[in-house]
Amino acid sequence: MSLNRTTRDEWFRNKGSVLVIGYARSGAAAAELLTRHGFSVTVNDRLARPDSDETLERLERAGVRFVFGDHPLSLLEQSWLFIVKNPGIPYHMPLIARAQERGIPIFTEIEIASWYTNSPIYSITGSNGKTTTTTLVGEMLDAAKMQPVVAGNIGTVVSGLVDSVRREQPIVLELSSFQLLGTEWFHPRIAALLNFYPAHLDYHGTFEEYQAAKWRMFRNMEAGDVAVLNRDQPLVAEGATSLTADVHWFSTEQLDFEHGAALVEGNIVLVKNGAHRVLLPVEEVALKGRHNLQNLLAAAAMAQAAGAFDDAIRHVARNFQGVEHRLELVRTVDGIRFYNDSKATNPDACKQALHAFPKDVVWIAGGLDRGISFEDLVPDLRGRVKAAILLGETKEKIAKACALAGIEDVTLVSSLDEAVAAAKQRAVTGDVVLLSPACASWDMFTSFEVRGSMFKEAVHRL
Repeated sequence: MSLNRTTRDEWFRNKGSVLVIGYARSGAAAAELLTRHGFSVTVNDRLARPDSDETLERLERAGVRFVFGDHPLSLLEQSWLFIVKNPGIPYHMPLIARAQERGIPIFTEIEIASWYTNSPIYSITGSNGKTTTTTLVGEMLDAAKMQPVVAGNIGTVVSGLVDSVRREQPIVLELSSFQLLGTEWFHPRIAALLNFYPAHLDYHGTFEEYQAAKWRMFRNMEAGDVAVLNRDQPLVAEGATSLTADVHWFSTEQLDFEHGAALVEGNIVLVKNGAHRVLLPVEEVALKGRHNLQNLLAAAAMAQAAGAFDDAIRHVARNFQGVEHRLELVRTVDGIRFYNDSKATNPDACKQALHAFPKDVVWIAGGLDRGISFEDLVPDLRGRVKAAILLGETKEKIAKACALAGIEDVTLVSSLDEAVAAAKQRAVTGDVVLLSPACASWDMFTSFEVRGSMFKEAVHRL
């Protein structure tokens, strides 16, 4: 089916039946939004019907139909205008694959939500740093009295709030490659691409396809819109030539651009029309770590493009302490600092966390096996990690990387409680215990948030 805005306008005029696949927060919010705007909605989920669910009961009263317990191909016997797919459901799932063969348009909830707002959308994607950067942008715009709404992959489903957001309020979105792959007309006014590292290859198939999903964020942007890009990573920088949007940059190494944010002689500098002005010295930045400095520069470049004044950006840079599950200091016990970095779901994110500490790290790692090697971590482990506590499907693979790094104290455990106890035994005053798994959580936990919360609970029980 050939998709254009005329197709979408026809859907709006002659509302028909829509299938939502995946009853989770995004599915429920999309179903409610579409029902409110006149579509006939069916929700399908492979799990059994919940025993008690107020949202489900409210949707049923509004006319939503539910099919639980399987993803039956018989659903395709009905004619659907389009399908809204949970971002985590792979496209090779038989029901999705068959729908694609039949030319049924398949979207994610982010696309649907964008149809029902006139607010400016400011979106952020990248392999690492999305949540911190998104939160920083939200805080900077809030400090500038712009009343932003922060949503997307960061936890709040945007479909659940677009009808209540006022036109002048910017919507700041963290977006994953899964969400972006299901977009068609999605149009941010400012969009940032932070970096590319191999991730989610079990879903996308190749690194190139993963990158292509991220670049979809810019496909509908026009001259006058702003693309904020990482000047220091060639994979990102080289893509700028294909964009229609105006390009603003962020960089810790260069200052060869007209607009953006940079690190210059120990200062955070904002650049506009080729002129640069010092925002604040790096030593005054609350967030620590080189990766967080990059996140701050990206956020500052976005906030400047959105019209935030310097004092607002500066205030957040001086005071923002970080987000939950990303290098989060949990507590200090007997002089040992415990850090929760559960959001490090790939080796490159883990590298960034490791480099925040020069030595004496007791490292807790391991999780879902996506078939990747951990040998690239060897230089980052060597001389920095004194002991490793490993769990999950990848523990033996990570143990081999530890051996190559010369780490002799390696312990394999079967639970997070056991890992925290073992780490406490091996650490002494002045050491750091760092949960930075380098893996997704889904072998043992439902999300990295659950993993991080369980780690914190275990630490607080010490």
